[in-house]
Amino acid sequence: MARKLKGRPVDGIFLLDKSIGLSSNRALQQLKHLYGAQKAGHTGALDPLATGMLPICLGEATKFSQFLLDTDKTYVVRAKLGVRTTTSDSDGEVVSQKPVSVNHEQLTKAIEGFLGTTDQYPSMYSALKYQGQPLYKYAREGIEVPRKCRKITVFSLTLDEFDQENNEIQMTAHVSKGTYIRTIVDDLGEVLGCGAHVIMLHRSEVGHYPASQMMSLSALEAMLEEAKVSGPDAHPLLDSLLLPMDTALANLPIVTINTEQEKAFKNGQCSEIADLPDGIFRVEVLPEQRFIGLGERNELGQLKSKRGLSTHQEPQ
Repeated sequence: MARKLKGRPVDGIFLLDKSIGLSSNRALQQLKHLYGAQKAGHTGALDPLATGMLPICLGEATKFSQFLLDTDKTYVVRAKLGVRTTTSDSDGEVVSQKPVSVNHEQLTKAIEGFLGTTDQYPSMYSALKYQGQPLYKYAREGIEVPRKCRKITVFSLTLDEFDQENNEIQMTAHVSKGTYIRTIVDDLGEVLGCGAHVIMLHRSEVGHYPASQMMSLSALEAMLEEAKVSGPDAHPLLDSLLLPMDTALANLPIVTINTEQEKAFKNGQCSEIADLPDGIFRVEVLPEQRFIGLGERNELGQLKSKRGLSTHQEPQ
């Protein structure tokens, strides 16, 4: 018998504006507690030093978190030139200090060299795992382990500010999944010959989600305090802040079916549907365009369930 989950079956996506010093997992647990949710998961960790958008998937939305993990992101990063650190950010120990002799033209040219698709080796202080342990645990023990390089794409990297008096720069980076901004900054410092490290990192966008819809934990708690609600009484207000779970799938095509085909879909049976697209697609039921999961076309050209929703999603 399956173990009964504690909490309530609330489903949706919360755009958390993570504050500095807070780990992504700690932020996740705090939001899960506020919502009293059965299940929750984030969609790509942010370092404690970093702030900004951290989409939290609640309930059935966790089934589709991979699509947000795989999407591109936008960051605003501020870096200090002339100092290189072990972690490539201000939390690390200083490795080297060198004089900075860089003008605006040299800096712009160096930044342009990072555009496009390249190979990147993840930092030893990343959360990627090797033999079941995150790399940063090995790094803290002074152990270097093999790391696989990965293909990344820098769609744009713009220089927003060059503070020559303090040897600081600020850039905006639009990058593909799995890109380490700290590594880009460290590599840029090496190209410039002076070293560099991150002193501020803010994730402003994940996929198509707008920054205007983010909310911090402190702002959320203040809203609840102002409304004078807590526990179950707060659930309606909290739930009104959630985005529909299928917003994580905005780039996928939609296939619509009727209620009879819905029954077959939920029972794992295939249905004859004309002109099914290739790959994975969203499945919605007419007439209300209710999302019920992901589908795909089988070898006979029929609709097949790829990932459906649990029974508590049944309409009332």
